[in-house]
Amino acid sequence: MTTHEQIINDLEKRYTAKKYDPSKKVAQQDLDILYQALRLSPSSINSQPWKFIVIESDAAKQRMFDTFANKFQFNQPHVFACSHIILFAHNPAYTRADYEKVVDQGIADQRTKPEDKEKAFGGYAFADMNTDEQGNNASWTKSQTYIALGNAMHTLARLKVDSTPMEGVDSQLIGEIFADELGGYECDVALAIGYHHPSEDYNAKLAKSRLTMEKVLTVI
Repeated sequence: MTTHEQIINDLEKRYTAKKYDPSKKVAQQDLDILYQALRLSPSSINSQPWKFIVIESDAAKQRMFDTFANKFQFNQPHVFACSHIILFAHNPAYTRADYEKVVDQGIADQRTKPEDKEKAFGGYAFADMNTDEQGNNASWTKSQTYIALGNAMHTLARLKVDSTPMEGVDSQLIGEIFADELGGYECDVALAIGYHHPSEDYNAKLAKSRLTMEKVLTVI
């Protein structure tokens, strides 16, 4: 199979798992690839305004289970059935000081010359454009997490690991229960990963359905 065929094959076979097999866990070598893919995800002005919190232990899963106390209970069964859950958290008040960490890392990686440090802040103007008078730019930083989310799901498809993106999470309770890990960041979307139940995941048996190319793509 060519690389081109592999890419399309991955995407054609990928679907959202609706029921997980709790007896199967994702191997550490696959997790390591996923974590690197998350770290390497692109973002606007290379801002990287995110934290990825991996829920793995039973204790952490119980905390995640508790975040469904008030709503979105349809996603609650995934918590203990899936292998891991990843919280995609964003910085709601990204500042010039936050961007300076990115600039300094660019200098450390020899992407930017030390004498060009101040010039490297030019990109931060785009962050300013998306920041209100109270210093909030959550809508912009949250958007970056979806780039990482898409990257993660495609990586998992290549690894033949199932996944379930979940916007049905209680951001407020996650913020309270995982306050120490979040450190002021906010989480509005999470990703369950693992392996689907061979007989109880109804979605695995359904045909793939997407709008035709003509309805979504225009070449001009």
